[in-house]
Amino acid sequence: MNLFAIKAIYLFEINRFRRTIAQSVAAPVLSTSLYFIVFGAAIGSRIDSVSGVSYGAFIVPGLIMLTVITESISNASFGIYMPKFQGTIYELLSAPVSPLETVVGYVGAAASKSILVGTIIFATAHLFVDFTVDKPLWAAAFLVMTCVTFALFGFIIGIWADSFQRLQLIPVMVVMPLAFLGGTFYSIDMLPPFWRSVALFNPVLYLVSGFRWSFYGIADVSPFISLAMTAIFMLVCIAIVYRIFKTGYRLKS
Repeated sequence: MNLFAIKAIYLFEINRFRRTIAQSVAAPVLSTSLYFIVFGAAIGSRIDSVSGVSYGAFIVPGLIMLTVITESISNASFGIYMPKFQGTIYELLSAPVSPLETVVGYVGAAASKSILVGTIIFATAHLFVDFTVDKPLWAAAFLVMTCVTFALFGFIIGIWADSFQRLQLIPVMVVMPLAFLGGTFYSIDMLPPFWRSVALFNPVLYLVSGFRWSFYGIADVSPFISLAMTAIFMLVCIAIVYRIFKTGYRLKS
C-alpha cells in the first residue's frame, strides 16, 4: 500500500479543513448550542425525564450523532466533488494511486474531521447539562463507525453528484429528515404503535439508539442490533465504492 499517497490526500483534506475552521467547527457548535437552548431548556423544562434520564441529557447522544452524520457526509462529498468540478480528478486517476488508497485518504480525512467535531460537541454539551458516559469504549466504537460509514456514503454522493445542487439533494431531502425522525429528540416508545413500527425501518434510529445506550444503558433497540446494522450499512457503502471504481462511474466521463 502506498502510504505516501494516502498521507498526501489525507493532509490535503485536513489542511482544507484548517482553512475553513470557522465554518467547519464554529457552525456545528453554534447550531448544537441552539438545539440545547430550544429543546433542552424550552421543551426540556416541560418534560421531567425520558426512561429515567433528564431530557437535556437524553438528547446529547442524538445531537452528537446528528452532527457527525451531517459533517461526515458534507466533508467526504465535497472533498471528492471538488477535484471532479475542477478537473483535477484525472490527475489523481492517472497517478500511481490505487482506488483503495484514494478512498482511505478521503474517507479517513472526512471521518477524522467529524470525530473532532463530535468531540467538541461532546465538550460543549457539558456547558448546558450534566451527563456521564457509562461505556466510553462502546461510545467511541459507535462514533468512529458512524463517522467512517457516513464518510463513505458522502464519498458516494460526491461522485454521483454532477452539480452543487445535487450535492446537497440527498443530505437535505433524505438524510436530515431521517436524522430528525431517528429518535434524536425522543424515544420511539413515546410514539403510537404504528409509527413505532415505521420508525424501525429508519437506519439512523439504530445509530442513535446504540450511541445513547453507551451513555445511559437505555436503548430503543438492542445495541448489538444497532452495531450490526451500522456494520451492514458500512459494507454496502464499501461495495458501492468498489463498483464505482471498477466501472469508472462518473469518474472517467
